[in-house]
Amino acid sequence: MKLEDIWLEYSAALKRFVHAKISNVDDVEDVLQEILLKTHQNLASIKDKSSVKAWLFQVANYAIIDFYRKNGRRFEPSEANALEPENNADTVRLAISACVQPFIKALPQEDATLLTAIDINEQSQKDYAKEIGVSYSTLKSRVQKSRERLKKVFDDCCHYQRDKDGTVYDYENKPVKRSD
Repeated sequence: MKLEDIWLEYSAALKRFVHAKISNVDDVEDVLQEILLKTHQNLASIKDKSSVKAWLFQVANYAIIDFYRKNGRRFEPSEANALEPENNADTVRLAISACVQPFIKALPQEDATLLTAIDINEQSQKDYAKEIGVSYSTLKSRVQKSRERLKKVFDDCCHYQRDKDGTVYDYENKPVKRSD
């Protein structure tokens, strides 16, 4: 994996992603430079080439948050929607999957593999059931249980504020419990 190849492949999508959350073009370029620098510094730590894209968007997400912190503002998701002329579903899905993947990896391997295939890679449940040799109804039950376990991982991490539709609009990290 060469930095030049990765940047050539993903820089346009990263720019759209950052611009959807930051309106000033000069600020977008500054954030992209931060992402490029972090990519250069940490590229060797990526073991699996298939995770590069998700990792880049996670780096981008953190760079955007840092940008707002440095400027004394808190990033509000509604601002991103106001700036984005049309919602780029693939970019949003990639960004969210990059945020969710560490939580999925905290699950038992069977749950993590299942949710990655179904929810991250968008494989159909019927196809996945055939692939692993179980009935479709059994797989649906496993998916539901795995999602419940994932929800528990999220709930153990943070307190969430939801609007009347159930959409998360804010969160607060729960204190880390020490086992002294």
